[in-house]
Amino acid sequence: MNLVTGHPTKAPPLGFQPGLSVDDPLAAYWLRQATLRLRREVAWLWHERGTLTKETSAGTLPPIVDGLSETLDLMRYETERQAFYSEDTTAAWLTQQIELPPPDVAGAQRGSFSWLVKSLQLEPVDCFALALALGGVLDSARGTVIAACLNDVAAVQPNLKLVQRMWDAPQEVLTLLDAGHPLVTHGVFDPIPVNWQSSLEITPVVARQLLFPQGAPPRQLQGVMPHLVGDDVASLDETQLEFSVARLKTRALDRVSLAPIVGSADAPLVETAGRISRELGLPLLQVVGGVTDTATLNGLLVAAWLRGAALFLPFSVVAAKDGAGMLHLARLPLIIFVGMTESDPLAHLPREVTLARVQLKPSTYQMRLAQWQRELPEVWAGVDGKKALTDCARRFRYEARTISRVATAIRALGHPPADRDLFEACRADLELGELAQTVEPRFDLEELMLPERQTTQMGNLVKAASVLTTVHHEWGTAQAWNESGLSVLFSGPPGTGKTMAAEAIARAVNMPIFRIDLSQVVNKYIGETEKNLRRLFDAADAADVILFFDEADALFGKRTEVKDAHDRYANLEVSYLLERMERFKGMAVLASNRKKDLDEAFMRRLRYVVQFPLPGPEERLRIWQAVLPRNVDVEQLDLKFLADRVPLSGGHIRSAVFNACLQSVRDGEAPELGMAAVVRAVKEEFDKLGRAVSLDQFGRYAEHVRE
Repeated sequence: MNLVTGHPTKAPPLGFQPGLSVDDPLAAYWLRQATLRLRREVAWLWHERGTLTKETSAGTLPPIVDGLSETLDLMRYETERQAFYSEDTTAAWLTQQIELPPPDVAGAQRGSFSWLVKSLQLEPVDCFALALALGGVLDSARGTVIAACLNDVAAVQPNLKLVQRMWDAPQEVLTLLDAGHPLVTHGVFDPIPVNWQSSLEITPVVARQLLFPQGAPPRQLQGVMPHLVGDDVASLDETQLEFSVARLKTRALDRVSLAPIVGSADAPLVETAGRISRELGLPLLQVVGGVTDTATLNGLLVAAWLRGAALFLPFSVVAAKDGAGMLHLARLPLIIFVGMTESDPLAHLPREVTLARVQLKPSTYQMRLAQWQRELPEVWAGVDGKKALTDCARRFRYEARTISRVATAIRALGHPPADRDLFEACRADLELGELAQTVEPRFDLEELMLPERQTTQMGNLVKAASVLTTVHHEWGTAQAWNESGLSVLFSGPPGTGKTMAAEAIARAVNMPIFRIDLSQVVNKYIGETEKNLRRLFDAADAADVILFFDEADALFGKRTEVKDAHDRYANLEVSYLLERMERFKGMAVLASNRKKDLDEAFMRRLRYVVQFPLPGPEERLRIWQAVLPRNVDVEQLDLKFLADRVPLSGGHIRSAVFNACLQSVRDGEAPELGMAAVVRAVKEEFDKLGRAVSLDQFGRYAEHVRE
C-alpha cells in the first residue's frame, strides 16, 4: 500500500512496518491514532511544499526546508491546512479515521496500556504522546517519517514539539512538561522531557509490558518462589515478620518503598523477601544479570510495578546508581527489597523512602551442624567424619547456601574426604580482601626456643583453640560468651619469635593465618579506619581464622585526652576496635614490643599474654643449632662461645647466619661456614641495633672483627 494513498477495507495498520499487532485494544487504537496523524501530516507537507506529484507521491518524503521558514509558515498556512484535512480525499479519509472514538475497554489486565490509562487517569493528549513514544519502540520503519515531520533528518525520535504539531488542542500538550505528570513520576517516560525538543522515550521492557501484558517478564527480571524460611537457615523470627508485614501494609501508597534486608554473606535474603511478599499477597521479582545504567534499572522498576510485583535488588545495584533511580521514581508505588550485609551503609539509600531494616539472624551452630548432616550423611556416619563436621560447623559460620556449595565440591572429589579436604573446601570461600595478606606457616611448635613457662603457655593456647567447640557448644558457654574466640598478646623485644610463634600456632591448630596490613587499615581521614576495621572483621567472622596484628600498638594504642576532633575520632576507633575484638569468634594475635603503650581495656580482654624474653645462653645455643643450614659444613663454628658471649635474639641470630652464608660462597668449593664470617655478621647485627660492643666481647675471635 502507498505511504498515503489507498483506502483499506480493514482497520488501518498500527504503524509503517507491515504486520504489527499488540494485545491491548486501547493501545492498538492509540498506536493507529499516532500513525494516522503522521500520515496526514506527511500528506499536508507534500501539499504545502508543492511536491505532491505523480512522480514523487509513490515514495519520496517531503523535502527538508529552512527552519525559520517552516516556523513562520505554521500560522500562514493554518487555515489552508484545516481545509486540506477535509477537502483532500486522502486527508479527509485519514481525518475520518482519526475522529473514531476509542474502544470501551472493561476489565483491563494489570500492567497493560489500558490499565495504565485508567490507573493514572490519563487524558487523551497523554494517550497520544504515550502512543507516539511506544511507536518509536514497536515500529522500526517510522524514524524517517518522524524526521520528515520534524523537518530534521537527525530527529528520528518523537518529541513534544511533534505532539503539539499534530494534536488538535496544542495548549493541552503543555501539561506533559510538568515534572509532576504521572507519566514522568512513574518512570514511563525516561529520560524526563524538559522542553519541546526533548525526545519521548520508553525503555523496551516497559513498552513490551504495556503492549503485551500477558507475556513473560523481561529476562532481566526473574520470578522468586516464596520459600518458607525454616529453622535450618538464618531467618527473622515470627514477631519481626509480623512487624515487617505490618509496616509494608501501612506504607505510603504514592511512593516507592525501600525495605532493607540485612544479613551475613550468603544469608537467605531473597527467600526472606519472598516470604514477606507472600504475606503481602505480592509476587516477587529479582534482577538477574548486570545492570549497567540507570535507564535500564528504572525500566525494570517500572516493569515490576506494572506487573503488580515487589522487587528484590542487591545493595550493589542500588549503591552503584547512588539511589538516583529511586529518587527519580519517588512516586512509583513499588516495594523494593534491598539485600544488604552488615558492612553496607544504610546512608547510601534515600532516607525519605527507606523503611526500617529487616535484620536476619545468622545461622546458629545447631543450624549449621544440621545442614552439614543433610548435605554429607555418609561423612556424618563415621566417628572421625562426625568430629570433622562438628568442627566445620563451629569453625565456619556459613549459611545453608554456602554449606551446600562447599558440600557439592566435596562430593565431586569422588572419594571419602579427609579432615584436611573438608577444611580446605570450606576455606576456598574465605576472602578478606586487600586489608590482610595470607601467611603460609613455616614453623612447628617444636622449633620455638622458649623458656619453660612460655612453652607451657603456648601449649595451653593450642589446647584452648582445639577444645573451643566442646566448651562453647557442649558445656554451654556459647550464649554467655557470644561464641567468642581467643585473643592473645605476644610481647617482647624485636626478634624474640613473636611472628614465628603465630605461624607455629596456626599450623598446630590448622587455622589459616592472615597478617593485617596496618598501612591499609589505619587511615588519616576521619572515620575511614573504622570502616576498614568493619570490613575486615565482617569478613573474618565468617570462619575461624587467625588475625595477626604485627606492631599492634599502632592500632591498639592508649586512648588520649580529647583536645580536638581528631583525638575524639581516634578514641572512637579504639572503642570500636574493643567492641569488635570482644565479638570476634576467631583468634586474634597481637604482637608488640611496646606492651606499656597498649590501651588497658585491651589488656583486660586478652585471654593470654605471652612475654617473649631475650633468650638466655641455653636457648641461644638451641637457636644457633636450629638455624644453621643442613647442607653446610659448620665444624669450625664455636657454637658454645657464640651462645655464651653474643646476647642476640633469635631473629638477629637467624639474620647473622644468613648474612654469613651470603659472604661465604666460593665458586667451585664445598659450602662451608667459618667463625670469621659469622663474627663479622654478628658485629653487623649489633651495629644495626645501635649497640656498642667491645672487642673483648669477641674474645679470641676479635681479630676477625678487625679484618
